[in-house]
Amino acid sequence: MFSQNGRRRRTRLSGALITAAALGALMLTAGCAAIGPGESGTGVAGAAGASATAGTAANGSAVVTPTPTPGEYSVKPTLAQMPSATPTSADASASSTTSASSAPAASEPPPSGAAGSRRLVTFVNKMSQTIWVAAAPNAATPLAATGWVLPAGQSVTITTPNNLNTRFWGRTGCVFDSAGVGHCQTGDCGGLFQCTGWGTIPATLAEVNFDAWDGLDFYDVSMVDGSNLPMYINTTSSSGGTVDPISPDGCVPAGCTKPVACPSILDVKVGGTVVGCISACARLDTDQLCCRGQYSSRAACNPATWPVDYAAVFKRAEPYAYSYVDDDATSVFTCKGVCDYRITFGVTP
Repeated sequence: MFSQNGRRRRTRLSGALITAAALGALMLTAGCAAIGPGESGTGVAGAAGASATAGTAANGSAVVTPTPTPGEYSVKPTLAQMPSATPTSADASASSTTSASSAPAASEPPPSGAAGSRRLVTFVNKMSQTIWVAAAPNAATPLAATGWVLPAGQSVTITTPNNLNTRFWGRTGCVFDSAGVGHCQTGDCGGLFQCTGWGTIPATLAEVNFDAWDGLDFYDVSMVDGSNLPMYINTTSSSGGTVDPISPDGCVPAGCTKPVACPSILDVKVGGTVVGCISACARLDTDQLCCRGQYSSRAACNPATWPVDYAAVFKRAEPYAYSYVDDDATSVFTCKGVCDYRITFGVTP
């Protein structure tokens, strides 16, 4: 697994690549609880061998857009394959720049077959702006669409495979034509409404790996590469009786969901307006901040020893989220059995 800056993650959470130590940690989490089995950084659905391509942000600073390994994210749905309905209870013209022909259904009907063969994921927009939700395509667990319009105050529910392994994020400031081609200020997917790969950083990520091992789902919020929107994840149902560790309004014992108080050195601006907060690794690109080279071991990858603890910027905003690549212990959660999820864009009321 890789973060978008290309750093190798230490342990995969699915299949035979779980280490003995990780297995022991997982066996202690029968319910939905934070674990530290060694999965680090962004991308539960990260592409092995992903590389990064440097670009330029609107403020002139470097922005990294990853290049997925061929075949890992190879699903490229066409507009003709997309459902044509609009978001739940939303005005069909909520975004005058996105045509209904390119907007997928808000509530897709469950597929035929056993109930355990699919999941429901609901996106909720508690922000005051329209969000264009995106998903990274994964040929192994394809979705019917990889882009959705989510007006302020609205929700969109999608149906996913039982073994979905991907990342979701919100895009902001988007303009698309009737063919679904355009641009977003943050989280852009190569100028396409229906994503065919990873989005441009910074973007807050919801990473999911359903039914990954012994009936367990793994999920997390990651700001390892930065943040463009506040986000938290709740379970809405669980056949295994898992108790949700995060409150419905985005709180854990360590704190609640707040906007990122971004230091100016990490600001990402468009037209003089701050639209995101990029990671220190992506902006300053040192071995220490990126936990690579002599700092690649878990012991040496320690934000407390950085010249400035930039990871704390993100951890203070979302205590349950990944703030740097080895921030496992309070950032990975599990759910037992067939679980449904709600991904909320917004802060705690």
